[in-house]
Amino acid sequence: MLFNELGLSAELLRAVDEKGYREATPIQCKVIPLILEGRDVLAGAQTGTGKTAGFALPLLQHLQKSQTNRRQVRALVLTPTRELAAQVAESARVYGTHLRFRTSVIVGGVSINTQIAKLRKGADIVVATPGRLLDLVEQRAIDLSAIEILVLDEADRMLDMGFIRDIRRILKVLPAKRQNLLFSATFSNEIRELAAGLLNKPTEIEVAARNKPADRVTQVVHPVDRNRKRELLSHRIGAENWKQVLVFTRTKHGANRLAQQLTDDGLSATAIHGNKSQAARTRALADFKAGKARILVATDIAARGIDIDRLPHVVNYELPHVPEDYVHRIGRTARAGQEGHAVSLVCVDEHRLLADIERLLKCKIDRQVISGYEPDARIKAEPITQGRGQRSAGNRHGAQKKHRNAQGKSRGSQGGQRQRSSGRQRRAG
Repeated sequence: MLFNELGLSAELLRAVDEKGYREATPIQCKVIPLILEGRDVLAGAQTGTGKTAGFALPLLQHLQKSQTNRRQVRALVLTPTRELAAQVAESARVYGTHLRFRTSVIVGGVSINTQIAKLRKGADIVVATPGRLLDLVEQRAIDLSAIEILVLDEADRMLDMGFIRDIRRILKVLPAKRQNLLFSATFSNEIRELAAGLLNKPTEIEVAARNKPADRVTQVVHPVDRNRKRELLSHRIGAENWKQVLVFTRTKHGANRLAQQLTDDGLSATAIHGNKSQAARTRALADFKAGKARILVATDIAARGIDIDRLPHVVNYELPHVPEDYVHRIGRTARAGQEGHAVSLVCVDEHRLLADIERLLKCKIDRQVISGYEPDARIKAEPITQGRGQRSAGNRHGAQKKHRNAQGKSRGSQGGQRQRSSGRQRRAG
């Protein structure tokens, strides 16, 4: 279906056309007409499906039709991470380029006073992480009493990262009469419980099978010894002349170390993770998008919200402890109908993690041993170290629980950590 068949205004269609888009994705075809009708929506959509435009376009049209003389916050989008908030805000600005709406981003890691100053100038749309938004609410620096549309984006990730209490506190200060849109990659029991208390007679949409990678992603596993992964990665990037590569590690320290090693190999690389300042994270992502850095090494949480058109290569330098994170990782490529290549470098320590992933996908991933990098069968598996603790590679359920607990505890670096300041709690998110 074409965008001009979805009932969008001339101003929005002009912006879409200027972006070079004509045909809507499946999620856009289904969700845009429903949102334009004013319906509450529960949508299951993974990254790369076009879901941001799916809610941004009708959100802008709603504001356009109910325009008031006074500039006030009438649309609120909640996201789990700073990067995703920046991406959503940029989409709202791009699609609203021919409209006169103002979008503000409210996230941790940057000056709260600067954000307050911008809000005083007026905003129609606010895109925020929950922690920092609550800070502003408590300081009475933002008025949410005129909200007409609420969007929870990547709701499953917000629950995983421990934001449920913050979300419920935010809901209490919003007007009861509003349109609600909830987007989630999965429909867990927790998501359905949240939806039941938030949405009013919602229409449920799911455009892809749960935990199913994009059809256009070519997946391959390269078995390799743990101490030869970096050498093999450099070899593959050089031999295949990969120009833009997103590489995942399990830890922040590992991301820094690998980025430096790849730089020493003569490959321009930069790292992005929660210990870096927001300015450093923004700069690293901008350098990667602009081609100044050939390789971006990222941890899972920091990479959420990274949206790069035509990203050709994703590499799992280390497999994730949680199988579902594998799907989210490789979903960064093959976006919006493009082709993508997902490579996993797997050592003997990770065989059980790989088995868990294949069990989730319900298929075997093709193995290709690279000549000169054949694994040494004499090397025995060792426990996988994550941060300060060690986890058995085969203890999937324990790893998932610890993974979620760790995410909740590290919310400041990822968008919601609380720290004491001037005798009161502050949220960095």
